[in-house]
Amino acid sequence: MGWIRLLRDTWVMTLRNLRRYVRLPQLLFFSSVQPIMFLLLFNYVFGGALGGSVRIPGIKYIDFLLPGILVQMVMFGGVQTGIGLADDMGKGIIDRFRSLPMTRVAVVAGRTFADALRNLVVIDIMIAVGYLLGFRFNSAVDAFGMVLMALLFGYALSWVFAFIGMIAKDSETAQLASFVFIFPLTFASGVFVPIQTMPSWLQVFVRNQPVTFIADAARQLALGVNEHGAIWKTIIWVVGLLVVFVPLAMWQYKRRAS
Repeated sequence: MGWIRLLRDTWVMTLRNLRRYVRLPQLLFFSSVQPIMFLLLFNYVFGGALGGSVRIPGIKYIDFLLPGILVQMVMFGGVQTGIGLADDMGKGIIDRFRSLPMTRVAVVAGRTFADALRNLVVIDIMIAVGYLLGFRFNSAVDAFGMVLMALLFGYALSWVFAFIGMIAKDSETAQLASFVFIFPLTFASGVFVPIQTMPSWLQVFVRNQPVTFIADAARQLALGVNEHGAIWKTIIWVVGLLVVFVPLAMWQYKRRAS
């Protein structure tokens, strides 16, 4: 009965967060516009200069770029989880939830599930735009694998930023604190350019950080290129992040809620 109640309460909280996108469709609109702008800017503004660095037979720059942009998008989506929870804390909504006969875990879990579903919608939009620009999957199975990998990584990051959001005093601080981690991990990675183009001292960090693993895994699944175990490395990171940050986020939530 405890698990049934947890699942029921989590689903109710997931619907509560999804209804925000019905009432405020501009949230979903701007969540989609930002990664589309990155895709267009890097493909058309920087693609001429960066495209020549992709030396994989049969792979165009848009093929290399789109999986990386999807990784960047789910990372920014995770930031929204932390901002949303910090905003709820600041507005006193959590105090209302405390007075209801519901499982405490459901508040945070519902937020992370809702943001995962939002990521799925934005990923579909990004793939459609990518197809207009010339991107192609090897097969439908490859497409499903890449989308699933990106969603799992984004879901794990949602718990990381949920923890950061509940440590922060307000939503603005949560956003600033999150981007301190996001920008170095995103741009010092294999998202936009091949690692071989970077200075040797930087390659050591780039080759061994999770954003590079997930970007390589997404390309391996989407394009069929061999990325030397990137899929398994990503799975290990996803499991590790969930094992560490789900308990930390729930501990911090209960601490703030009490």
